Amino acid sequence: MSVAKRRQIRRWGVFNAVGILGFVLQLALLFALKRGLSMNYLAATGLAVEAAVLHNFVWHEHVTWADVIASLRHGVWWRLLRFHAANGIVSIVGNLGFTWALVERLRLPYLIANAVSVLICSLLNFVLSDRFVFHGEMREGCRA
Repeated sequence: MSVAKRRQIRRWGVFNAVGILGFVLQLALLFALKRGLSMNYLAATGLAVEAAVLHNFVWHEHVTWADVIASLRHGVWWRLLRFHAANGIVSIVGNLGFTWALVERLRLPYLIANAVSVLICSLLNFVLSDRFVFHGEMREGCRA
């Protein structure tokens, strides 16, 4: 197996580990907003997803793609903008759409519906992060 292939497999694993942490944050916040503040489940989902997106971006900067991005002084705001344009939109629109459909159409509990929604969006988010968000920051020696 090539070095580049091993790097991608490792990156996919780290991406999923970060995603799991973000998912735990998202579910905890969704539960707290819905139960604790009696917020509508869709509004609570939107806020919880945004918190998870920001959380995941920070971890991806420091861990997942740390070997390929420029120093944090260079381009972090552009990466954050690209991350929101890609992963943020997929996560928020995907989570809201799938959560709504699963709750309203299939009558699943909102936390289970949200968990299914996250799984559906995760693969697309990895591809977008790898090819669009962090790809432009790769140094010549690190290209896969």
